[in-house]
Amino acid sequence: MRTLPPSARIHAGIVVGGSVPALILLPWSGVDIDRLGAPAVLFIAFGVVARARLTGLCGAPDGALFPLVCAAVLLLPAGPAATIAVPGVLIARAGTADMVTRVVNAAHLVPAVAVASRVYELLHGTRYPTASELPAGLLPTAAAGLALYVVSGLLDAAFRAATQGAAPLPVLREVFVRSAGWRLGSVPIGLMTAVLWQQRLGVFAAVLMLLPLYVAFWAYAQQVQEQAAHEATVRTLVRAVEIKDGYTRGHSERVARASVLIARRLGMREDRVVRLRYAGVLHDVGKLSVSTRVLTKPARLDAEELREMQRHPVSGAEMVAGLTFLGEAHAGILHHHERMDGRGYPAGLAGAEIPEFARVIAVADAFDSMTSTRSYRPARGADAAMAELRRCSGTQFDPRMVEALGQALDRHGWPEAEVREGEGDVRDRVPAPRGQSRTDTHSVAREQVGGGP
Repeated sequence: MRTLPPSARIHAGIVVGGSVPALILLPWSGVDIDRLGAPAVLFIAFGVVARARLTGLCGAPDGALFPLVCAAVLLLPAGPAATIAVPGVLIARAGTADMVTRVVNAAHLVPAVAVASRVYELLHGTRYPTASELPAGLLPTAAAGLALYVVSGLLDAAFRAATQGAAPLPVLREVFVRSAGWRLGSVPIGLMTAVLWQQRLGVFAAVLMLLPLYVAFWAYAQQVQEQAAHEATVRTLVRAVEIKDGYTRGHSERVARASVLIARRLGMREDRVVRLRYAGVLHDVGKLSVSTRVLTKPARLDAEELREMQRHPVSGAEMVAGLTFLGEAHAGILHHHERMDGRGYPAGLAGAEIPEFARVIAVADAFDSMTSTRSYRPARGADAAMAELRRCSGTQFDPRMVEALGQALDRHGWPEAEVREGEGDVRDRVPAPRGQSRTDTHSVAREQVGGGP
């Protein structure tokens, strides 16, 4: 408790302190032991299942219990419904957080269940719904489920924001977006569980409804873990490049961000957007094969050094050739220095011969270079950078990609409009020798001077 920020401690004290008497004061009338015992056992059993991380769409582990919570709201008064849910949540979160956080998250369920139960009663929902009462019972059920989702989400987001010292709005967005599909989808599952419970199925109703879902979510969780492994692989490669060439620190992520803006403006499918982001992040991975002397040279590169630098797209494509999940990203990494007029490298492709991913990354790459501050020149504003891209449109850059980026920036802006000096390595802090202009490997000028098949 002492490790929590003061605002988080206040939140925890209010929620936990108010939940204990609430469990006693909330309505308990009309419940019998038979109806209370079986759901309590179910909550504990499925809490163990959730703790084993057999689910993937639920957000926090206790999200796996959400269908049961919805069913409890329909079957039981608020007091027992909240009481039997708390142990399951504590078990579900047992391996994921410290004790205070586990207790606070379990306590969040008490006011959420109380509000949902009250909404259900105000809309004349039947305490023990049967199939004959459908579809009339859909409205109170949906309203109760929505109340449960909103109240629990608000409380979870408030505690997380207080604990992390984060802005409330991004945390709210993360909490609600991440859990919306599963938690709102849990409402009809909870209704069907409650209805089947009345058909003499009892405890088997929950097993019948929930166990197949958890098996499906276990399969989904494997996919999520595989995706996380892909992300970790990409991050490791990018970090290796950043250690060798400080210029790329943050550059790769910004190129990926600008590439995604272009892709969404072009209406690319989401699976292609994901692979394009990988291509943007990894487009400079081939610089691992370039000597540090060339990467950090403060003056203009000579012909041999330039040829070594221009081999980095080929080297990068070879390095990631075994990462089959990249798909089209391989072509984006290999050809991101091609030009529309055919004077680029490594293959001298022109126009539509250049893969779409490569044409996107070329624009995003040049844009980030121009909007980044260097010791030998200040950053250009986004408008000035766009003007330069348009000037080179058709010869160096694909006009369609340039205009897509311009439209995206008009709508969303560019939060990375200027990268302050100091992100880069020592070469960025060394002035060019007298009489020479410094160029870097990503600038438009470098493409115009050093390009060519």
